[in-house]
Amino acid sequence: LAANLSLTHKSYQLETNTIIMGRFINLILAAAPLTVSGFSVPNGEVVSRRESFAKAASVIGGTIAAGGLVMPSAASATVTDETPIVTTRQGGLLEKYQDSRGWKIMAPSGWNGFDGEVGAYDKKWQDLVDPFDNIKLSSTPVKSTTTSIDILGPVEEVGASLAGKRDAKLIAALERQTEGILFYTFDFALNDGTHQLLLLCVNKGKIWSLDASTREKRYSKRKELYYNVLGSFMPKLS
Repeated sequence: LAANLSLTHKSYQLETNTIIMGRFINLILAAAPLTVSGFSVPNGEVVSRRESFAKAASVIGGTIAAGGLVMPSAASATVTDETPIVTTRQGGLLEKYQDSRGWKIMAPSGWNGFDGEVGAYDKKWQDLVDPFDNIKLSSTPVKSTTTSIDILGPVEEVGASLAGKRDAKLIAALERQTEGILFYTFDFALNDGTHQLLLLCVNKGKIWSLDASTREKRYSKRKELYYNVLGSFMPKLS
């Protein structure tokens, strides 16, 4: 993608898919050392979060637990911490969704749901009133030896690299462990007026990408809902 690519809503979504499911997958699968988005991971070498990034550096308001919303603080976010999965229905705004392909999530109630579009997403939810508000889940197979998202590097470095490639401001880069799976969560404000939350994880031989987008002017109304959705995702059923 050209560094100065103009991001329309449609091209922005395509860029999200291309960068996450393309560049990062190439990083994991490549047979030779690569430099991706400003950082490099030698072939076969897993970057240790314990050594390079012990705590999440960007935090949104510390630890917030009201209504089931969980966002770890920098002081408490360590590699051994276990953060409970979010289960709140948020007053009926969310409902349980379990997919036969082996994952579950608290999905927005009353939103249109769409099954997979090849090369774009596995599942998508879109607001009935404003289609710009949407949540997409994508997955791509990786090597069986790839077992954690930390192979990409420290969470803040990954977030900064993504932001730089997308003409965006990195608001926060968070990491948590839930049910033994490491999750990276990023908060971006794009210069085209889009606000996006992005979650990445690896499980069952796949890299999973879950993103929630809205207009910047609506983000304050969507923030809690989106964080709860991302916090509820689990790429397994048991």
